[in-house]
Amino acid sequence: MSAFAGRDGFVGTDAGPAAHFGNPLGEQRLLARGRAVVELGLGVVTVSGPDRLSWLNSITSQLLLGLGTGVSTETLVLDQSGRVEHAARVVDDGSVAWLLTEPADAAPLAAWLDSMRFMLRVEVADRSADFATIGRFGSAVLADDTVVEWVDPWASVTPGGWGYADLEAHPGSDWTLRIAVVTPGTAAEIAASDVPAAGLLAYEALRIAAWRPSLSDVDERTIPHELDWLRSAVHLTKGCYRGQETVAKVHNLGHPPRRVVLLHLDGSDGVLPAPGTPVVLDDKEVGRLSASGLHHELGPIGLAVVKRSLDPTATLTLTADDVVVAATQEVIVPPGAGATANVPRLPRLGAVRRS
Repeated sequence: MSAFAGRDGFVGTDAGPAAHFGNPLGEQRLLARGRAVVELGLGVVTVSGPDRLSWLNSITSQLLLGLGTGVSTETLVLDQSGRVEHAARVVDDGSVAWLLTEPADAAPLAAWLDSMRFMLRVEVADRSADFATIGRFGSAVLADDTVVEWVDPWASVTPGGWGYADLEAHPGSDWTLRIAVVTPGTAAEIAASDVPAAGLLAYEALRIAAWRPSLSDVDERTIPHELDWLRSAVHLTKGCYRGQETVAKVHNLGHPPRRVVLLHLDGSDGVLPAPGTPVVLDDKEVGRLSASGLHHELGPIGLAVVKRSLDPTATLTLTADDVVVAATQEVIVPPGAGATANVPRLPRLGAVRRS
């Protein structure tokens, strides 16, 4: 049960946390300004033992060797073909690595990690039932007894990563999300305080506007390049791990077969297409909507993964409740993304320098 269930206006989700408290747009404004908190209901997996970071480094996409205490990063578990299977926000407290993931992925991620332990000195546990995850924007301290805090690195290209979005001012550059892992008792104290609370509808709209990828945007074919996830979750020169060959080949020699776009949706009929809705051009499906929300400034928006060859200027349509909704595209991953070994680029903050 949500710690915030007693708040006035609470409307819950199937997962437990609030969808909203009666005023999603007002909550969203407060959340964006750093004046509200949001219960995220994330899964919590812990990895302890002296080999934890070297082991995680060897089986996931991010460089975790030497990760400093309290330093936040993000990593992916890929299959042999480079497709995304799991995603985790990672922070180490000096003795335990904390992995925060989507609620439905905690048990599968913990089970997969446990199957990969072999003789190494590591212990894996799904601790989702023992902790709550509270998000906010800005730098204010949420609670003195926070167990651990993860700070999202999305605001810039992380060392060893690469950003495909060809913009001087990325909409995620002021994305200051911080996630506190707290005990249920602390969560209850926060909920009983006078701090404003927002629901997941508010958070999701802000995430979409910042082009921030999530495991909820992933399907059975997704490779990191398609979501511009090399920006924060992949280190391109760290060495071998499962799926690394595909990551390197697509980035250096090829192009991702699909690409994520931001869709500006026509809100004239007051209909918001749901994730999973086909994206259509001239009666042909060219992609799928992965996320949608009503933003307090941009209006109805969504993230969609579309064919790489799709004309970025084409007006698309989606159908919701028998209503056809028009959509225009804003390019995130350009059609020519990839093959970077032979494409001159201006260096980005944190990007790998190439001679």
